[in-house]
Amino acid sequence: MQHHEIIVGRLDVAELVFYAFVLFFIGLVVYLRREDRREGYPLEDSVTGRVDSAFGPLTASTFKRYKLPFDRGYATTPAQGREPVDIAAQPFARFPGAPYVPTGDPLVDGVGPASWVKRAEWPDQDMEGRNRIVPLSSDSHWSIAREDPNLVGMKVVAADGVVVGEISDVWIDRSDHLVRYVDVATGGRTVMVPFLMGTVHGRKRVYHVDAISAAQFANAPSIATAGQITRREEDQLMGYFGGGYLYGLPDRAEPLL
Repeated sequence: MQHHEIIVGRLDVAELVFYAFVLFFIGLVVYLRREDRREGYPLEDSVTGRVDSAFGPLTASTFKRYKLPFDRGYATTPAQGREPVDIAAQPFARFPGAPYVPTGDPLVDGVGPASWVKRAEWPDQDMEGRNRIVPLSSDSHWSIAREDPNLVGMKVVAADGVVVGEISDVWIDRSDHLVRYVDVATGGRTVMVPFLMGTVHGRKRVYHVDAISAAQFANAPSIATAGQITRREEDQLMGYFGGGYLYGLPDRAEPLL
């Protein structure tokens, strides 16, 4: 006959462990639900636009501060206060999850695949605190390999086959040893183009940008300070040219059949 160790009354060790596990599991669920609401809240109803508060003892965790590198201050999450959102688009229909239809120029307005994030307004930096992405003309320690074609002076052709200008400079990534952007002199202004958004034809001395049309080069984002590009400006450039694969030419947004 087996004897169980009784603690108080009919409460034995196995029952006590079970209760402890249940309490621990409930606490774990509450903790995870609080932690997973640090970003992306408050919730907004996709149909009515009503905003639900995410702050409460069982719904959201307390604020946390993160120290930014290179003495850039602190970032707080969740963000204190909700920024006003004004998107130049409207739902296609009145049901939850309905796709948004642009009401203006989606590339300029940053809608859909052309959207971008409000990243920090300072340049990306390497481990030494130097600007990571710089024009090749400003750093004499770097050069294009002799086996590769010289990009400077190449004609730039847009997605619609129109010549928009030529490459005037190359921006390099000093950490990854890559070409990130090229400056395209279009006559009226200089436009930075993400390098991977185009194809180099070395023998023809042509750089083909298949993301946007020639007319859309005029509205491409520009940088505020010559010789440096901030993280936010990078995201805006990538959003503009990346969105061109849907909005660049009229037939791209149409069905295949």
